[in-house]
Amino acid sequence: MKPNAPPAEYAFAYKEMPYSGNRINGLGSADKFRPSPPFHNTGRGSNREEIPWAALDTFFNMSNPWTVFWENIRGLWERRNAAGPVTTKPIEVTDPQAMAHQIKAKAKEIGSELVGISLYDDDSQYVENAFPYKYAIMLGIVMDRDAMVQAPHQPAAKEVMRGYRLGSKRANQLAAYIRSLGWQAEGYGIGEDLMQHPIAIESGIGTLGKHGSLISREYGSNFRITSVLTDLPMAVDQPVDFGAEDFCRSCKKCVTECPPGAIFNTKQMVRGVEKWYVDFDKCIFYFSDHMGCSICIEVCPWSEPGRGPKLSEKMLKRRSASKAVN
Repeated sequence: MKPNAPPAEYAFAYKEMPYSGNRINGLGSADKFRPSPPFHNTGRGSNREEIPWAALDTFFNMSNPWTVFWENIRGLWERRNAAGPVTTKPIEVTDPQAMAHQIKAKAKEIGSELVGISLYDDDSQYVENAFPYKYAIMLGIVMDRDAMVQAPHQPAAKEVMRGYRLGSKRANQLAAYIRSLGWQAEGYGIGEDLMQHPIAIESGIGTLGKHGSLISREYGSNFRITSVLTDLPMAVDQPVDFGAEDFCRSCKKCVTECPPGAIFNTKQMVRGVEKWYVDFDKCIFYFSDHMGCSICIEVCPWSEPGRGPKLSEKMLKRRSASKAVN
């Protein structure tokens, strides 16, 4: 187990346990469906009062140290600029590839280390939500490694909230830029309204890891994601395969380091798809009582600075050699 990890003692308890988050998420279900948000929600979509684990979310936010809570408040303040009016006639887009390049360049200019574009559809929405846009621009905000290796303690929690705050700010800046081109756009910072992982995977900025978070080739899981939804016509990216899937099959680092034992070592059936999955009902209490935890993403070998590209090269070579033998 990670050194200095606090014991799994919970200061919060329900008189009656809420509806299982695993059932909400569709664990074990062969049917495809859109879930409801079980924990977080900003209120732009689902009714917060109807979210089963909302009371625990409130406890999580209110019990964090002031420096962590303050970063969260600053992030909420950033969301005031998520949407706005379009004040000019839409520019004509004759070359979607060139427009995608322009938008990515702008995203990098305002400080986003990772950028990808995908189509946006109903599969990326919670069942209660409906956002009338065609494209999603995914941004990756890299976190400070020195702070994150201290997870699940205060420096890491503050850095996560700082990442979300910066994500909200940069998403809103990019959305405002797109609106200046005459096309409607809206920023979605912390991702409580959208299922951002499926969009991010489709956009090519990362792939799903065994720990349930994204892994990028360059930064591992040491980044936060945010998004901009828009109708601006752009060429879309494709999912990437850089060997992380192969690595996760044999690596058990996050499984053994998880204090509540919430990470499955094998893929699970979730809403009709076999995928890596983290047991919500085991994870959520420890997550909430220990400042968002983050142990799993920081013990991941891909998150070690500079190691990702080397691991990618190694795994792809191994796969190629295996195919040659067979």
